[in-house]
Amino acid sequence: MNEKTSMTISGRMPREFSGIDQKMKIKVQNFNFYYDTTHALKNVNIEIQENCVCGIIGPSGCGKSTFLRCFNRMNDIIPGIRYEGDVFIDGKNIFDRGVDIVDLRRKVGMVFQKSNPFPKSIFENAAYGLKIKGIKDKGFLEQKVEKSLRDAALWEEVKDRLNKSAFELSGGQQQRLCIARALAVEPEILLLDEPASALDPIATAKIEELIHELKLKYTIIIVTHNMQQAARVSDFTAFFMMGELVEYDITSKMFTNPLKKITEDYVTGRFG
Repeated sequence: MNEKTSMTISGRMPREFSGIDQKMKIKVQNFNFYYDTTHALKNVNIEIQENCVCGIIGPSGCGKSTFLRCFNRMNDIIPGIRYEGDVFIDGKNIFDRGVDIVDLRRKVGMVFQKSNPFPKSIFENAAYGLKIKGIKDKGFLEQKVEKSLRDAALWEEVKDRLNKSAFELSGGQQQRLCIARALAVEPEILLLDEPASALDPIATAKIEELIHELKLKYTIIIVTHNMQQAARVSDFTAFFMMGELVEYDITSKMFTNPLKKITEDYVTGRFG
């Protein structure tokens, strides 16, 4: 196997990108995940740099969402799961015994496929995580809510109706509110699980534009079944198949000159 193939399939940064002075944010080593006897993720190795968008693609049931939820240990709530290997964020193993899972989930925010605003006002939704942390100062809350709504490109649309129900917002606005809710607690990593799959093309375009803006401040990992979306928003793309990381490379290469035939077949729509 030549050096290029080894680097790409192993999940290490491709040589063409390694000269850029950018911090390694996440490193996954020899990671295996099981649901009871089902081997859902198989010996995954991958490195993700800070302030980039990493897209995760692959057919249904290949382990995309399972992998995404490992980074904030959301899978821990499922009975019968177990894992082997390591996941490092800023050099610290998130599975070490001393890790505070609440702190981890503040650091690693998540937005789900279906927008899930709480039955509260727009303001209360955006402030929810801050209040859970025990913050009560009204002025501070107002400042943080405005900042998070601005960061989610929603402030101008809702600033005059912050006390209205979040359910009065459109689907796309609700999803951006959920992103604002995640951003309010100042995470470093943002996990997006098919965030635009239920949205119309206009709302989807706004979410994609937002992702481009957010990567200036956050490291983003997005699961998407939409190949065009992965090509548009991701700096790097990881292709999973049956729980295995098949190929990982700069997105433009993955979509124009993949190393493996199976990757080419998937990104060109020949299967999946």
